[in-house]
Amino acid sequence: MNISKTDKIKLAQRIAWIAGGFALVLAILLIANYVQTSLNDPIENKTIPALVKRLSENPGDEELKAEIRAFDLMARKAYFTSQWQLRTGTYLMFLSVIISILAVRFVLSAKSKLNEIDSVEKVNELDKLVAQKWVIYTGSGLIVLALASGLLSSNSLKKYMVNENLVVQEEQPAEIEAPVETQQVSAPADSSGNTAVAENPVVTEASATNVTEIPAAAPAAIPILAQLKGNYPFFRGAEGIGVAAQKNTPTDWNGAGGKNVVWKVKVPKAGFSSPIIWGNQLFVTGADAQARMVYCYDKNSGKLLWEAAADNIQGSPSAMPKVTADTGLAAPTMATDGRAVFAIFGTGDVIGLDMSGKRLWARNLGVPDNHYGHSSSLIIYKDKLLIQYDTNRSGKLLALAAQTGATVWETARNSKISWSSPVLVNTGSRMELILTTNPNVNSYNPETGKELWNIACLSGEVGPSAGYADGMVFAANEYAKLVGIKIGATPEIVWEADEYLPEVSSPLAVNGLLYIATTYGVFTCLDAKTGEKHWEQEYGDAFYSSPIYADGKVYITDMSGKTYIVKATKDYQLVATSELGEKSVCSPVFADGKVYLRGMNNLYCVGK
Repeated sequence: MNISKTDKIKLAQRIAWIAGGFALVLAILLIANYVQTSLNDPIENKTIPALVKRLSENPGDEELKAEIRAFDLMARKAYFTSQWQLRTGTYLMFLSVIISILAVRFVLSAKSKLNEIDSVEKVNELDKLVAQKWVIYTGSGLIVLALASGLLSSNSLKKYMVNENLVVQEEQPAEIEAPVETQQVSAPADSSGNTAVAENPVVTEASATNVTEIPAAAPAAIPILAQLKGNYPFFRGAEGIGVAAQKNTPTDWNGAGGKNVVWKVKVPKAGFSSPIIWGNQLFVTGADAQARMVYCYDKNSGKLLWEAAADNIQGSPSAMPKVTADTGLAAPTMATDGRAVFAIFGTGDVIGLDMSGKRLWARNLGVPDNHYGHSSSLIIYKDKLLIQYDTNRSGKLLALAAQTGATVWETARNSKISWSSPVLVNTGSRMELILTTNPNVNSYNPETGKELWNIACLSGEVGPSAGYADGMVFAANEYAKLVGIKIGATPEIVWEADEYLPEVSSPLAVNGLLYIATTYGVFTCLDAKTGEKHWEQEYGDAFYSSPIYADGKVYITDMSGKTYIVKATKDYQLVATSELGEKSVCSPVFADGKVYLRGMNNLYCVGK
């Protein structure tokens, strides 16, 4: 059936009306969404703080914890739903406007060719409407306003401290600022074989700034992998993948009671960075609005050897960036190669120090445009300090000269913001630096910064770093999916799952097994090659720390400070459950038959 030119014009006219009307409706809805989210909290804004306050008064109330976790989950789902609605509405509005414009152009073009404008009834109405400037101005104004509303809309859930563990910690700033207090075992063992903890005299912050013991000699050359594994130089160990080489690791302790606690020291300033170790030196960072600090302790005694401030750095902000309490200004873990130590803070300040605390260099990378705060940890390849710097403004990977801080190379990344950390692995044929973000898992040459491959498979706000073992990379994120990627000449996803997804904790792959810890308290073991589940255990509290493998066992610490130790086998075998006695979000660190754990306020050395 042939359709006349006039009918085509009328059809295009109707399409223009419908598409234009639909675009205006979407514009009004986007504006209304912005107004609603600006004036009203998506969830009753007093609910979660009230629940948290109740929990601080009764920390053992498991039903209340479950209720808070339920609100937390509801909040996160509401956030991602609102973001999806905003994106989808904006895309549909754009599409409708384009269709309307194309339809109008078709009508005008067709009628000029027909030269029958006066003979077509009612077609003129579109011309008359288009000719009305107020219609054009009003419609355009609504659409522009809608776009602005979509960009400005921010979900008020981000400001909530929905996790009860972190809120309670936030309410104790005075305790964090207390003088450093060292505890050391000196009492004889009791009848059960446990050793009591006796307090040493208080070491004041002023006296602790001086080096009181000569540090172990730094290596003259770039350390080899065996030296890195003999120490604990990066977040999650020598390669950043959560596998520790240490043996005879302890399994039984109680921080509150002093059982098997070698020493305990209060860290002067708060931070969520995990410790790193080289020789007899242990390093952590702490920060607040007044100062950003690096602390060096004797790992055997807990004595503060020296501290160094990241101050007087050109470009460093005078006012601190806004960060959430569960990230803070000292979330990234430091890195060391035994010749120097390096730290980065939420201000964008990076500092390099020699092993005695003397500043080698310092620079500011630009204040991170980050609504939670910067948390990507550092890692070193040969003589280069590698930094993943993905922000809202842009994504990039940096290599700085370890001795001078100068930029060796910088690679722009086509990615959204992330909070994950780089992983450095030897695939058998080459070294690869693996990064996770939204939407990609990327691999780079750590020598040059050149991208080797990428696979788009993630979404949302990516916090977990990658896992790696036996030629496979494992990446996951909450509200996205868990994937197993076989790398080689042509990397590809060989399996994926969506049942157990971590929000912060990074995957651990070892012995053909894959371990995942979630923020809803479930710890699970999967087959690394297929993704098939071997077992799952619900422990009841959230996991922010990452699982670490050591001496045939997997250690995972929940936010209450309990460390669950299981055998690294496909059958669930719980070795022990040991308690720190305070809340914790940091991953365990191992050296010389000891385990080092950082709580919200104190740093512990545990062992027999």
